[in-house]
Amino acid sequence: MYRLPLISVALVQGHALGGGAEVTTACDFRLMTKGSEIRFVHKEMGIVPSWGGATRLVEIISSRQALKVLSGAIKLDSEKALNIGMVEEVLQSSEESKSLEEAQEWLKQFINGPPEVIRALKKSVSSGKQLCFEEALQNERDLVGTVWGGPANLEAIARKGKFK
Repeated sequence: MYRLPLISVALVQGHALGGGAEVTTACDFRLMTKGSEIRFVHKEMGIVPSWGGATRLVEIISSRQALKVLSGAIKLDSEKALNIGMVEEVLQSSEESKSLEEAQEWLKQFINGPPEVIRALKKSVSSGKQLCFEEALQNERDLVGTVWGGPANLEAIARKGKFK
């Protein structure tokens, strides 16, 4: 999901254990409802994460915190997950359809805009994580060429004039 050209969000409304916890790390953002939990139970199963969950967890919460979470099989309730930076927000509602609506509303701030610009931003950020620094810089320069002077750029200039 982190390689998708779109922005992705995991909404945890219950228990995301083992592989479910790993799936949350593959998304760009994570949201939780009160009473939900994320838990990497791999150690208790006599295994280690194998779908990239440990590697991505380090990027999300730091290596020290990831080691604690993985080796302790720590239950990350919504408050603890928010405090260590595992999730971006704890939603107000725990009711399934209301929390989904709340998550969709939260996500709008990141996905509203020209799709080609959102895709280019996502690709630029992703390349910054995956490529060496010089390659990521070149990728960013290449990406601006795909949107500069395009419909979204020209419309924004006409609408806003100068940007401050």
